[in-house]
Amino acid sequence: MSKAIAHLSAADPLLGGHIVRIGRIKRDPPQFSEPYPALLSAVAHQQLHARAAEAILDRLRTLSGGDLPAPAALLALPEEALRGCGFSASKMAALRDIAAKAADGTIPTRARALRLSDAALIERLTTIRGVGRWTVEMLLIFTLRRPDVLPVDDFGVREGFKRLHGLEAQPKPRELARIGEVWAPYRSTAALYLWRAADLAKLSAK
Repeated sequence: MSKAIAHLSAADPLLGGHIVRIGRIKRDPPQFSEPYPALLSAVAHQQLHARAAEAILDRLRTLSGGDLPAPAALLALPEEALRGCGFSASKMAALRDIAAKAADGTIPTRARALRLSDAALIERLTTIRGVGRWTVEMLLIFTLRRPDVLPVDDFGVREGFKRLHGLEAQPKPRELARIGEVWAPYRSTAALYLWRAADLAKLSAK
């Protein structure tokens, strides 16, 4: 982290000042170490409050004896069971595709994922129903802890940059991608601090 902070501070003085004010961001261990359950959780959380999504996941865990079901077990669950957990029809289809893609190897284990580049993982995992680029980028940052991912489509990242640099409007994704090139190879750390900048702006507006 110290190398990342030194690099980001030199590359972007405004970001560096923000980092000094915030201090080191403490990161909790990832909730899931493997891509498969992380993707199940990501789909469950789509367009839902975190508490509601966790309640749905807890019901799914109960069905499988305490843990999220393995791919074969999830595929064997009837639709009625998944519907009873609270999943919509579209999410049920996405969960089944995640399970199928885990079973056929499209979704790699963590050990196999470590041998694949960020771009290769994005290309593979965005073939899954209900899984877009942003979802894979969150997996890369928070589950696999990849150091150089900048989710330029993320509202909070763009809002944080806007607030930090005193802009009237958020930068467009392509523009932020160009700007963020100077943050490489620590763009994930930059994203963490931009999210924090957006959060602080939201708190100050209350």
